[in-house]
Amino acid sequence: MSRCAISSTSTRVIDVSLTLQGVLGPVVTTFEAKSGELDRTAFAANIRAHLDAGMHGVVVCGSTGEAAFLDERERIALVEAARDAVPNDKRLIAGTGAESTRMAVRYTRLAAERGADAVLVVAPHYYGAKAALRDHYTAIADESPVPVVLYNIPKYMHFSLAPQLVAELAQHENIIGIKDSSGDLELLAGYLKAQSERFTVLTGNGSTFKRALELGARGGILAVALFAASLSLEIYDSMSEQAQERLAPLASRIVGEMGVAGVKAALDRVGLVGGPVRAPLAALSAAELAQVTELLRVAELSLAA
Repeated sequence: MSRCAISSTSTRVIDVSLTLQGVLGPVVTTFEAKSGELDRTAFAANIRAHLDAGMHGVVVCGSTGEAAFLDERERIALVEAARDAVPNDKRLIAGTGAESTRMAVRYTRLAAERGADAVLVVAPHYYGAKAALRDHYTAIADESPVPVVLYNIPKYMHFSLAPQLVAELAQHENIIGIKDSSGDLELLAGYLKAQSERFTVLTGNGSTFKRALELGARGGILAVALFAASLSLEIYDSMSEQAQERLAPLASRIVGEMGVAGVKAALDRVGLVGGPVRAPLAALSAAELAQVTELLRVAELSLAA
């Protein structure tokens, strides 16, 4: 592909032939404690810290970013703030999934206009319209000014994208990959059959990161990397079994069991900004906070004073 798009907020050329690889962080959305409004300063500071730690890019408005609770104004503000913080040699991906094709297309165009390099699109799941998934994703990819990445997360979708469907969608010139957060290595292997020079499979599961890489995944979009970047990058760079053993409990216990609140608590403990979650999510209990601290300690991560 050679098509390019121009961001409406700058003259930066967006290359839609980009490829995906490495460790990317699905950043949290930071909120002011009292007002509940976006804390843009903390949001940008976190992104810079993630990239300084060596990450290859970030995803905003994803599951870990509490995308389901964000309105359109907030989504736009987050992409704009991220674009200011992410240099052109790093990837900025925006989550733009929605229950209707119309809204997903709108979110996608808005993200592209604000400088996103690509969009991550979770499947609609409220009505269980599985028969329409091919048309849904094709319509988004046809309309999107930037490349589209499919997103499989059975925990929230309550189903998985079929490998056959993914293989078909991988033939679209503007669909460049899939993030698979299932943790199911057999399903991942099915997706990997569609991997090519221009279609990339990334894992979203830190517990099986090394094994996913061994199977052929080209990287991961990992929530656990937000507070354990060094371990995640060590696995990616050198396939370290020791690093995977240290990372796995953080991914399964903090990310998998405690969710966004756990990730935010871990960020606070390592010196970044997690802050409050947005209702109806609930903050961790004192016992859970103690567990987060202990898990980070056992993993030998540096904790803030």
